This record gives sequence, C-alpha cells and structure tokens, in this order.
Amino acid sequence: MIKQCEYHENEHRHLIRRVFAGILTFIILILLTIFLIWIILQPTKPRFLLQDATVFAFNLTSTGETPSLTTPTPNTLTLTIQVTLSSLNPNSKIGIYYNKLDAYASYRGQQISLATGVPETYQGHRDISVWSPILYGSAVPVSPYLSEILRQDLTSGGVLVNIKVNGRVRWKVGTWVSGRYHIDVNCPAFIRVAGDKGGDGFGVSGPAVKFQLSQSCVVDV
Repeated sequence: MIKQCEYHENEHRHLIRRVFAGILTFIILILLTIFLIWIILQPTKPRFLLQDATVFAFNLTSTGETPSLTTPTPNTLTLTIQVTLSSLNPNSKIGIYYNKLDAYASYRGQQISLATGVPETYQGHRDISVWSPILYGSAVPVSPYLSEILRQDLTSGGVLVNIKVNGRVRWKVGTWVSGRYHIDVNCPAFIRVAGDKGGDGFGVSGPAVKFQLSQSCVVDV
C-alpha cells in the first residue's frame, strides 16, 4: 500500500514537471518568434521634418540695469511661435505609437519656451503624421552673456532656434507592441527677425510672419 502511494506521488511530480516544462517551452518559442520577427523586420526610426514656422512675437527686453547676486537678470525673452512638424514612418510592416510628446523652443542650449504637449498618435505603415503646436515663452530670463549673443543675432537679422520634441515611442508588429523607447528630435530653424528696434526692446512684435523651412530634423531613439 505504501509502495502504491509512493508510485502515485512520483507520477504526480512527473506530471507537474512535464506541464511546467511544456509551458516554459511554449513561452520560449513565443519569445524566440518575436525576436526573430524583430530582427528580420529591422525597425527604422521615424523621419521628422520641420515644414514651417509662424512667428507672432520674438522680443528681447532689458531694463538696462546691471544684474547682481540679489536680483534676477534683467534680460528677458518673450516669444510666440507656431511650428508645423511632420513625421514619416518609413517601415512597411511596423507601426509606431507616439506617447507623451512635448515640443519646445531652444536657443544655444537654453529652453526658451514652455513645453507644449503633442497629441498621442498611432502611425501606420509608411504613414505621415502632422502636428502644429504653438510654443509660448513669456518673460523668460536670459543670462547677460546669452542675451548679448542673441542681441547680436537680432542685429544681423536672423536667429537660429532649435525646435525640439521629446517623448516615448512604441513599435507595433502585428498584435505585439514593444515597450517604450525614448525619442529626441532636434529641428534647426533659422528665423529672420528684421523688425522693431529701440528703447529697451529688440525683436519682432508686428504682424505674424510665416517661414517656409522644409528642414530635416535629427532623430535619436
């Protein structure tokens, strides 16, 4: 009787091991299949293009005071720019999800506008998505060194502003969706600002001016 019980216990253990081995083998085969599909398809990062930029305001203001350790820098920048960005998914068998995208303007490494959210989007195979965020910056403090360079650029009639986009992307192959990857987009935009001068202000505050750029962007994923 004891031997019979031991026999049944051993059979039960072997059955559990076979079931566990079968499940593990099934999971490994699925992961291997996904990995092989991923390698074969070789996803390519999206291509971004800065199509145009409409400048409503771009003003550098100085109080004329000398900055000190106890008072903030008197140089401020105010801007309102609407940009049109397009993104191409070059993959023929892979879709792209864009999540938590933010666009902002930068000048010589300093962020000069608030981050504007870009709508989350799914991009199908070889599809194109277009966004037109408005970038605002109200009385953004600028260091004396940077404001002097900016003033020289304004005097020359043009400013190189970088339009940047940060966020997350996910790849979609069939019904499988990958984890999130960080995406950084940098679009240089040369903006002509031959406008108002005088007093403590310097820049453009007149009617909106639209610049057709068609500028390719640098994309890192």
